[in-house]
Amino acid sequence: MSNLENLLENNNQWSKSIREEHPGFFEKLSEQQAPKYLWIGCADSRVPANEIVGLLPGELFVHRNVANVVVHTDLNCLSVLQYAVDYLKVEHIIVTGHYGCGGVREAMNNSKLGLIDNWLRHVQDVKKKHSELLENAGTDDEQFQRMCELNVLEQVLNVCQTTIVQDAWERGQKLTVNSWVYGLKDGLVRDLGLSVGSNEEIDAKYPAALDKIAHKSG
Repeated sequence: MSNLENLLENNNQWSKSIREEHPGFFEKLSEQQAPKYLWIGCADSRVPANEIVGLLPGELFVHRNVANVVVHTDLNCLSVLQYAVDYLKVEHIIVTGHYGCGGVREAMNNSKLGLIDNWLRHVQDVKKKHSELLENAGTDDEQFQRMCELNVLEQVLNVCQTTIVQDAWERGQKLTVNSWVYGLKDGLVRDLGLSVGSNEEIDAKYPAALDKIAHKSG
């Protein structure tokens, strides 16, 4: 059996188990999707969004790219964001980075990999912006861990500053942007403390989240 045939067989077994546990699930799912959450995460194969938070298909709208970056010129990300906010009416946007992120590591090392260097430039901008916080983190591994966290906070800020989220808040839509980081070594998600539900909250909560990272122990 080829690798692809094996995947098809896995799909058969997965579909069967879902139908046994949740009769009528796929019929209902095919008629609509009404997720309350948009997950913006890393494309890393070790970070499966639905499984991490124990949600079934249809319960989590997902956008993933290398190093969970949100760029205001990325029409792919912005299209997902607009669809989630304007049409699906999600209530939470969850930017989720992860410790051990290869994209973040390569950006920190100023690696030359080719086309992706242009993408990771955005992560390097985070490194430059928070150079003092990084230098004060301690060992190289501790700096790497802190960089993964800081990258999440900056992408949350970028999400909040999009016209999509700004317009949603302006019209009074219930929408919160959240900051999470996932641990590959223990499978646990950690809240980084930046949860923003309006423009007024950004100025107070962003510095507080940075301060929390700066004074975190362990």
